[in-house]
Amino acid sequence: MYDIGRSKRATRAYGLDDIAIVPSRRTRGTEKVNLDWKIDALTFDFPIMAAPMDSVMSPQTAIEFGQLGGLGVLNLEGLWTRYEDPSALIEELDQIEDQVTATRRMQEIYAEPIKEELITERMNQIRAADVPVAGSLSPKNASQFSGVVEKAGVDFFVIRGTTVSAEHVSDRDDVLDLRKFIYDLDVPVIVGGCATYQTALHLMRTGAAGVLVGFGGGAAHTTRQVLGIEVPMASAIADVAEARRDYMDESGGRYVHVIADGAVGRSGDIAKAIACGADAVMVGSPLARAKEAPGKGWHWGAEAWHGTLPRGERVRFDPVGTLAEVVNGPSRVPDGTMNLVGGLRQAMATTGYSDVKSFQRIELILHN
Repeated sequence: MYDIGRSKRATRAYGLDDIAIVPSRRTRGTEKVNLDWKIDALTFDFPIMAAPMDSVMSPQTAIEFGQLGGLGVLNLEGLWTRYEDPSALIEELDQIEDQVTATRRMQEIYAEPIKEELITERMNQIRAADVPVAGSLSPKNASQFSGVVEKAGVDFFVIRGTTVSAEHVSDRDDVLDLRKFIYDLDVPVIVGGCATYQTALHLMRTGAAGVLVGFGGGAAHTTRQVLGIEVPMASAIADVAEARRDYMDESGGRYVHVIADGAVGRSGDIAKAIACGADAVMVGSPLARAKEAPGKGWHWGAEAWHGTLPRGERVRFDPVGTLAEVVNGPSRVPDGTMNLVGGLRQAMATTGYSDVKSFQRIELILHN
């Protein structure tokens, strides 16, 4: 603990930029590295989820990401469940350069009600492509639309918010009781974000299959500036990984997956997140750079169009390649924003690890 004045103390925390991976005593060929990620009954070719952001995941890009071997998550509160065809609105937003004007217009566009029939239609569209189906709702809307999502036959139900706790105190009658909610669902649930040991432990006790660590949308939201809330990711992942271990002992061996969500915009960040203890990562900004990205180079999260307290301007990216190239290469840029899977594979090969679980035990150093 550190004194920050006569009446307040604080702990020291570290971000992914503060740490580095230490090579071990051997190296391996990349062909010896297995990146398979198994969660619940499904196995994916690599431990990467695509973030449920309208600038990243449309039904079509969710299908393409699934065909590449990952898990694409569709935002079930986004444009594709509010409008039959949102392409004209996306074109309109693409033409707005002024951020204040764009925020106001997004608030108007997202004021359109969510339509149950569109949730079903989008989930069925992804299912028809024979790839895993995942949809995301905020805690506020999870109860209202859970029945529709469950009937659509999703493989994973993601409850994703700025910060999510197992116990929410409110005077409202429709407060989400996560423990009861997850128990009643016949679908594996991934829930978050959280950033501390105790919050993660509580979320794991609800029966969640996975816990999202962080507050998501690292490049596209400003929760730190607006709310003053921020937890550096390296420390957050390590704390939640410790909660995972203790919960395994407490529950008699039940394993809950830790998924880093936020501040993982490059392949090196993905490697460091897993080295800190994550089982997988959820990424947004690298996929927003793909030519097929529905945002047309713009990137924004759910916080950007909040009706009363928007947090985060849209971010502009230049497309770097196709979605397949961003995920599996080859890369034409030297900054780690392409060939995400190849970068992780090379990091593990260079340090001598053959699978993700063993890579979680690698040594780390601090820069200062």
